Amino acid sequence: MSTARTTVRTAGVALRAMLVFTLVLGVGYTALITAAGQLALPWQANGSALAAADGGPVGSSLIGQSFLDAEGAPLAEYFQSRPSAAGDGYDGGASSGSNLGPENSDLIAAIEDRRAAVAAFEDVEPGDVPADALTASGSGLDPHISPAYALLQVDRVAAARGLDEAVVRGLVESRIQARDLGFLGEPRVNVLELNLALDALEG
Repeated sequence: MSTARTTVRTAGVALRAMLVFTLVLGVGYTALITAAGQLALPWQANGSALAAADGGPVGSSLIGQSFLDAEGAPLAEYFQSRPSAAGDGYDGGASSGSNLGPENSDLIAAIEDRRAAVAAFEDVEPGDVPADALTASGSGLDPHISPAYALLQVDRVAAARGLDEAVVRGLVESRIQARDLGFLGEPRVNVLELNLALDALEG
């Protein structure tokens, strides 16, 4: 009888502890962190969403996307992102790199194909194509390209839109983000933000 009573008491204590910790950590802590995020950093907490001129959401500043036509060809009037190995390209549900080593023959062939394609699309020498135009990021979702790759695309974008090259170049230069804290990472350009600014400029 004593053993049964002890078992019931122990089970009751465990159940009450589970309920208390579920309320405190599962509900209370989650509500507290959500409220803090909404009050202190609402834009970041809600996905860093970017909107077009009409106010409709077009993506996130944290996740890259492709700028292609219905056939999968790059749109000449937009700055292009770097390659992506996430699913069919910039698939948020399949974030990954290619996992191919630098001496892998498939990777080498893909890089050479990309080099030729970018050089032809931008009308430059193959040796002028920056590395980030040829290789995917580790996540496959990188929203940034290097200033060198962005500036390489200026002439083509300006011609496609009928804009002055100096104006488009100035827009790119104004969108270059410096290293975090002055020393972390590399200077970069957010492609979606740049293209939205380009649309606003033309509009």
